[in-house]
Amino acid sequence: METYRHTQFNYLILALSLGAGVALAVTAYIGEQLWYGVMLLLLLVTLLLFYALTVQVETGSLEFWFGVGIIRKQIPLKEIVRAQIVRNPWYYGWGIHMTPHGWLYNIAGLQAIEIELRSGKEFRLGTDEPEQLLAALKVP
Repeated sequence: METYRHTQFNYLILALSLGAGVALAVTAYIGEQLWYGVMLLLLLVTLLLFYALTVQVETGSLEFWFGVGIIRKQIPLKEIVRAQIVRNPWYYGWGIHMTPHGWLYNIAGLQAIEIELRSGKEFRLGTDEPEQLLAALKVP
């Protein structure tokens, strides 16, 4: 039984990638340069991997993934001991990287849920629906 599922997009990155992709495609076609085609392919692969962040809370687990789902993580809800709404500083940026608060998984914006696991590890999960996600986690 699914209790929460939300997909967040970064429309700025999508628009910039589309513009860069068109420019690379035109340049590759006009200049007949293989290098531009390779760069276009790398841009497309990156876009498929990171065009969105989907968060799902089902009975017993929190799961989240970027793009088409190759990069994903699943955590049993029983492993979560604390969750709270936080605001990331702007310089934490977007993507997947280490911060002073553990790993950050973020596609857009500054809002996140900070989650602490039984092991003591912490991470932040970016979301534009922090209240709904926190309610779905049902952490005491």
